[in-house]
Amino acid sequence: MRLVLISLAASLVAATPALANEARVEARGGIVWNSTDSEEIAGVAAGYDFDLGETAFAGGEVSADKLLTDGTKVTFGFAARAGAKIGEAGKLYGIGGYNTENCDGCEGAWSLGAGYQHSFGKFYAKAEYRHFFPDNALFTDTDAAIIGLGVKF
Repeated sequence: MRLVLISLAASLVAATPALANEARVEARGGIVWNSTDSEEIAGVAAGYDFDLGETAFAGGEVSADKLLTDGTKVTFGFAARAGAKIGEAGKLYGIGGYNTENCDGCEGAWSLGAGYQHSFGKFYAKAEYRHFFPDNALFTDTDAAIIGLGVKF
């Protein structure tokens, strides 16, 4: 009887659809630009997405990014994202958050953007755009386009 119950439980678990609840880590890079300049950027991020049913998700993300130029420092980001699951492997989302200053004398910045993430089994690739709104009006708004490669857990 015990063997029958264990077999039944195992078959139910195997038949249950996968949930979107997942942790992820990624390496990423791209370009940041404003009205006068552009610079390359590289960084890492980690996040967790919560399943909100069959077609939606929401999650959080922390990141550490560095402009690849002298005189800048690592900026730390804290963001939330929410969106729609597209098919079996896609996620289309909006993202917003806050990033700390990237140089001495600079200000932190709020951001809003959008992105698409596509899964390849345990791995994924993503493309994302963000617009940054600095805390201080003396600094110009900035845009960023990044691509990321990561693994899900």
